Amino acid sequence: MLIARSPLRITLGGGGTDIPSFARNYGGFWISATIDKYVYVTAIRPFEPGIYLKYSKIEKVKEVEEVDHKIIKQALYMMKLKTPQIEITTLADIPAGTGLGSSSSFTNALLKVLHTHYRKSISTKHLAELSCELEIRQLKQPIGVQDQYASAYGGINCFYYDTNQYERGIRVMPLRINYETLMDLEDNLLLFFTGFSRQSSDILAEQEEKKNDEEMITNLNTVKQMGFEAKKLLEDGKTKEFGEQMNVHWENKKKRSKNMTNPKIEHWHDLALKNGAVGGKLVGAGGGGFLLYYTHNKNLLRKKLTGEEGLEEVRFKFDFEGTRMI
Repeated sequence: MLIARSPLRITLGGGGTDIPSFARNYGGFWISATIDKYVYVTAIRPFEPGIYLKYSKIEKVKEVEEVDHKIIKQALYMMKLKTPQIEITTLADIPAGTGLGSSSSFTNALLKVLHTHYRKSISTKHLAELSCELEIRQLKQPIGVQDQYASAYGGINCFYYDTNQYERGIRVMPLRINYETLMDLEDNLLLFFTGFSRQSSDILAEQEEKKNDEEMITNLNTVKQMGFEAKKLLEDGKTKEFGEQMNVHWENKKKRSKNMTNPKIEHWHDLALKNGAVGGKLVGAGGGGFLLYYTHNKNLLRKKLTGEEGLEEVRFKFDFEGTRMI
């Protein structure tokens, strides 16, 4: 049995500027950090012919065109397999629709295990590009490229791309932070699940519809500039100031969609800021998923959000391996 593992991610700056309608015209920049929560995809050759799939559903079909799972189906087409003899199983540490990039992490793990299963090599760069090709160009999902690149490379990285070089022009540079700053972030960034899951494509589709809206363009340009500011703050070791900037980012992010937040999320956010959080935001496209906070009083924040409000904390360390076979 072959097992591929792909990490989930949190965004530290510039999130949202990787959407095609903005990136092609204005360029983009973001900082992503992968964490030790993973999506796993296994592949094995069964004794009997056919395609056997085990995820939230179970499928057993003879040909690729009969597969229901859109990403698996398209990946098998991309591998030029019409009637493969293969069994694919998927597992995840965190449920889908929670803002940590699980869909693209799954796509990366799937493509990695399929290439290994059929004895084909694939570089990290090509893996990220192929995932973007599958999700954005072929399946026409209204998403960006952050998740595919973040999970493929792993680590804490800055991603740049210039206008008219969307996807294939993306440059990846490690965030230049020292060991003390890295430990500071691991110790003082806390992640809480809101209990709400949602499809990021719903909110991102709304953003896509406003691609020519001057207010939307201004908002994303502001977020991009904040991404560069976050880079400098972190590389200078100014984690408290970075935490404070997360609040400004969240206020800008909420302006992009009426579905970005809801009264419960706002209630928890206000409580967090009054109980130990320096700053924070909702991770991902919005509408649900995880709240991420930087704090110097972890016990107080945990007591309020987990002990009194009933939110579940997911404790994490950073991942520096990216998508790989295990």
